[in-house]
Amino acid sequence: MTGVVTFYALIGAGRSAHTPSGIARRRNEVKGRVDEALRRDLTWEPDSALIEWEYGEVGPDVVEISDAAAQRLIARFRVLWAEQT
Repeated sequence: MTGVVTFYALIGAGRSAHTPSGIARRRNEVKGRVDEALRRDLTWEPDSALIEWEYGEVGPDVVEISDAAAQRLIARFRVLWAEQT
């Protein structure tokens, strides 16, 4: 199904789904799926965290989240990362 976007919280050590260390998304496109993570400049860039998690590679835990939860996290990261620059 093209056009479908699924969001995931990236949960590093000492974090929870409510305080993740990052956020990723998987977009289903005509040519296949595209995995991306939100960067500190608030752009989405290709990232391998989701596929590595699926294959059991070492990395953050991953939890699927709703679109609404993703938008709240993005807003929180926008404020947090702006304060750190």
